[in-house]
Amino acid sequence: MNALREEIRLALTTAAEPTKAEAMRAYMKSDMPFLGVQAVPRRAALKKVFARHRIPAAPEWRKTSLAIWRAAEYREERYAAIELTGYRYYRPWQTLYTLPMYEEMIVTGAWWDYVDDLAVHRIGGLLAAFPDTMRPLMLDWSRADDLWKRRASILSQNRFRHDTDLGLLYACIEPSLSDTDFFARKAIGWALREYAKVDPREVVRYVEHKGISGLSRREALRNVLDA
Repeated sequence: MNALREEIRLALTTAAEPTKAEAMRAYMKSDMPFLGVQAVPRRAALKKVFARHRIPAAPEWRKTSLAIWRAAEYREERYAAIELTGYRYYRPWQTLYTLPMYEEMIVTGAWWDYVDDLAVHRIGGLLAAFPDTMRPLMLDWSRADDLWKRRASILSQNRFRHDTDLGLLYACIEPSLSDTDFFARKAIGWALREYAKVDPREVVRYVEHKGISGLSRREALRNVLDA
């Protein structure tokens, strides 16, 4: 575990452009500093590290991912923890046992760059694979006090397209319809915009029926109105 963590730090530091770090931090409004590693070189560097340090068992993989997350001193190290959870070697380990790990990352990360990646690519994958368990959990999250769990529930089907459970999507959206928080409203609009790629008339109907206005409406209907 320590060797992997150290090599991640070395790889990120080597790929960093320190002159970009402060601008990246300002854009993300982050208390945690950046090294200055942009997405493409970060992913390329991490893939090489992950390939050299294959983790032999699922419990150790989960433990290692959380250790990297918790010990991170730079934001890119938390991105590395998320990428480790999705690395191709570990796809067979995407089971319900990963839920506590992802929930911790969502709640403690508490910002859109972490949460959106986890919601769409990790929680969404679990929802597709284990709908009987994940559907009621997403309904619970949609009513949570924690904004980021609510946002994750709303965004969890963003890649589902024709496989979207529309009833679940609406049920996850509705507890947040009265929320004035920017990130709640943005999530509602984004999720509806993605479904509009499948059924734009239904999204228009829903928006009009619910009287959705402002940011959520603009986001939901952006591509419909541009078409």
